[in-house]
Formats: sequence, C-alpha cells, structure tokens
Amino acid sequence: MSDEVTIWRKLLNGWMAIAARFGFIQTMLLLVLFYVVLIGPAWAVSAISRRDLLAKRGLRAKGSVWQKAESAEPDLERAKLLS
Repeated sequence: MSDEVTIWRKLLNGWMAIAARFGFIQTMLLLVLFYVVLIGPAWAVSAISRRDLLAKRGLRAKGSVWQKAESAEPDLERAKLLS
C-alpha cells in the first residue's frame, strides 16, 4: 500500500512541476497579449495625437502645478445630505 502511495505522490509532484511551468508560460502570453491589444494601441493613439493627459507640458514655465478643484462650494444642506 505504501509503495502505491509513493508512486502516486511522485506522479503528482511531477505533474505539478509541469503544470507550474505551463501556468507561467500561459500568464506571460496573456500579459503580452493584453499589452499588445490594449495598452500599445492606446499609447500609440495618445502619442500620435500629442495629448498631454498628465498636463506635464509647460511645468517649468509655471510657478506651481496646483489646480482648483472643480467641485461645489461646501454648504449646510450638502453637509446634511452627506451625513
């Protein structure tokens, strides 16, 4: 009985080692596919259109990068709704 268990244990350990390698390869392929299909084209479109999504252009000329928030002024009615 114990010989049979050790054989199955060795087979299981071998299979788990093979499955771990396949899992690593599959993960890398999915990440590359995700990058190539989604991230790459989005970056290319942004670069071609010269969009400045982080508003980094002209930072040296400005004295500060602080921007006012585009929210409503605080008032009593709004505070009552939030509580």
